[in-house]
Amino acid sequence: MFWKERYTRIFLAEMFCIFALAAVTGLLLTGYRENRMQNLLFWHDAAIASSLLEQGIEKEAVATALLSDKSLVPGEALLYQIGMSENTDIRFVPGVYQFCAAERTRVSLCGALFFVLIFASVFRYLKKRDNLYRTAIGIVENYTENDFSVKLPELYEGTLYQLFSRINFMAAMLKTKQEAENKVKEFLKNTVSDISHQLKTPLAALSMYQEIMMQEADQTDTVIAFAQKSETALARMEGLIKTLLKITRLDAGNVSFSKKLFDASELVMQAVEELEYRAEKEKKKMILSGEKGVRVWCDLEWSREALGNVVKNALDHTEEGDLITITWEQTPLMTRFTVKDSGEGISEEDIHHIFKRFYRSKSGGNSQGIGLGLSLAGSVIEEQGGTISVQSEKGNGTVFVLSFPVCWERTV
Repeated sequence: MFWKERYTRIFLAEMFCIFALAAVTGLLLTGYRENRMQNLLFWHDAAIASSLLEQGIEKEAVATALLSDKSLVPGEALLYQIGMSENTDIRFVPGVYQFCAAERTRVSLCGALFFVLIFASVFRYLKKRDNLYRTAIGIVENYTENDFSVKLPELYEGTLYQLFSRINFMAAMLKTKQEAENKVKEFLKNTVSDISHQLKTPLAALSMYQEIMMQEADQTDTVIAFAQKSETALARMEGLIKTLLKITRLDAGNVSFSKKLFDASELVMQAVEELEYRAEKEKKKMILSGEKGVRVWCDLEWSREALGNVVKNALDHTEEGDLITITWEQTPLMTRFTVKDSGEGISEEDIHHIFKRFYRSKSGGNSQGIGLGLSLAGSVIEEQGGTISVQSEKGNGTVFVLSFPVCWERTV
């Protein structure tokens, strides 16, 4: 309520004090008037008594005249005779005139004092409110200019501060929205930059291959060789664009995962199906093993690609004769997939960055990858509530662990 506001409470307290002071002053003035009236009557009676005594009237007769309850008609007649009545101008009655003049002065001064006090209190209250409103206007104007460094005061009770609290909440929402929009803009900027950077190499290669084929158009073998290279470059560009689009959809929150229960072995078989020929061609051995009946709650299409990217990363960083082992197991809380290789391993300076987009080791090594596979795999797993972790030492191989949460409602 409005009386819970700090300034309003102070204002009401001041008004109460002023009116209490007015009541006390009124009582004091009333008492003072009674004393003055009593004195005035005493002086009047004393003057009459003195006049009677000077005329030789006996004291007893004077006392009887002043204190008796007899009819006042003779006295009134005398007063009328000398020109005095109830309607006589007060200026012609010196004692009463002086008394009333003093009363008017006192009442006027007290009224002026209370008016000044009330006016000062109201002015002070309105000035504080005006200062508060001006401060609020300045802060709200800062909000409109995306400056949220200063907040409206909301530490006190009252309707006004409740309004300030709601405005601060709205400002926080606007700030969050603005930060999200800035992140989206930055993300789009980085994505365009990444795409541009990654497409430069295959585009330059395609341009060079095209130029060579045009210059050697009569050399069939040369044309065929560079046509194959062009096909490889196009395939690389297509894969890059597809992967970037998938990552973009994940970052933008536009992916709706359709999760169901699948056999863990089925997920692994589909993930390595397109990589078995490459492993055989590169003379690398892949071993698949796991518990029977293990089920995984996931989106099969996206999870297959995530696991496939991890296996592909293992193929990228192993040599001829190396071993890649893929296993799966069920724990009370997670369905876990492990991809272990006996390859070159990951250095300590690189291991904390391997899930970053377009990150590639500075220490050289195999250059087949473009630094998107692990980033996509991490996003897919985490968006489904899972985790992905890595353990590795340079020269001792690498172990990736992909964990999917168990959905007990679906496994019962």
